[in-house]
Amino acid sequence: MKIAVLGGDGFCGWPTALHLSDQGHDVHVIDNLSRRWIDAELGVQSLTPMDSIQERVRIWKKVTGRTIEFHKIDLAKQYDRLRLWLSEERPDAIIHFAEQRAAPYSMKSDSHKVYTVDNNVRGTHNLLAAMAETGIDAHLVHLGTMGVYGYSSVGAPIPEGYLDVEIDTPSGKKGQEILYPTKPGSVYHMTKSLDQILFQFYAQNDGLRITDLHQGIVWGTHTEQTKRHEQLINRFDYDGDYGTVLNRFLIQAAIGYPLTVHGTGGQTRAFIHIQDTVRCIELALGDAPERGDRVRIFNQMTETRRVRDLAELVAKLSGAEIAYLPNPRKEAAENDLIVDNKQFLALGLEPTTLAEGLLEEVVEVAKRYEHRIDRKRIPAVSGWTKDLAARAEKDPEGNRIRSVS
Repeated sequence: MKIAVLGGDGFCGWPTALHLSDQGHDVHVIDNLSRRWIDAELGVQSLTPMDSIQERVRIWKKVTGRTIEFHKIDLAKQYDRLRLWLSEERPDAIIHFAEQRAAPYSMKSDSHKVYTVDNNVRGTHNLLAAMAETGIDAHLVHLGTMGVYGYSSVGAPIPEGYLDVEIDTPSGKKGQEILYPTKPGSVYHMTKSLDQILFQFYAQNDGLRITDLHQGIVWGTHTEQTKRHEQLINRFDYDGDYGTVLNRFLIQAAIGYPLTVHGTGGQTRAFIHIQDTVRCIELALGDAPERGDRVRIFNQMTETRRVRDLAELVAKLSGAEIAYLPNPRKEAAENDLIVDNKQFLALGLEPTTLAEGLLEEVVEVAKRYEHRIDRKRIPAVSGWTKDLAARAEKDPEGNRIRSVS
């Protein structure tokens, strides 16, 4: 297949592009490289040294003989270029990662909120409109998030996208299927909730074939493909805005920094290893909906864990201390999370779990590149309200941290 990977220079996009190319697909990366200039804005770099996207694809061809094409297009700002590219190239599938992905970054300031909505919602709608306008019959696979549900405690498994309800009418009760209600906990999660409505409309109105993957928190760094050459290595974020919680714990353990648990640590989250992320994308591509079908929704996760339990696990493995800090997020102190992920298991996913030794692999990467870590960028200081942000502006060592906004 000819596959466009939108946001293919990013944390999930790059290993996905390599994985699909390795499967023999004709892969095209489309990216505006915004994640790289956000690094410059925040004053923090990826733990792992990253070459330019041009050099990355050159090395991939040198190592494998396979070509990945790169096209610099901004989905949110260059609609005409996007539509022209789709019209000329007519891909069979489109993988959509091209959204600002960090909840803390989306809450840093009013300008960050506006940017996240403009980039994510406009970019997604431009893509859908261009697909409808050009008439291409491409399968769109979008990377969403479990966070659209707000990690609420309802005492029952969160279904894969839809809920059967009964409505009282004058003629009696009638059944109806609805999208499972969302309760986004940040502007970023709100944009993913809005994406669902856009997908529902374009599927029913224009017959677009769409799969929406509600993904858990990603951990790990290597995939089979990124291990093949040092210059193919994936980016690795450890800072308080973009670093995912388990990766951040492992970084902290590797450098002797207290594990930063915000609040009680009673928040339960869904997790998935980066290798399973790329495998799920492959499985979703092979199970495309037909035109006229509803949007297909998968819960893309392999296990759930409480944050404090993760910290205790990493502390036991490494001997690290745990520091409980004020929580910059506006969320419940404790929650349960039960998730239904039967669809991917039925398609053949063999989950990678925390018990399979990959924790040490991440620590090894952290130790190798320890010299690149800025310790003052580790704590999470972007607050959901000004009061919470002010309370969170000290690291476990008592140092005042500059909050970039």
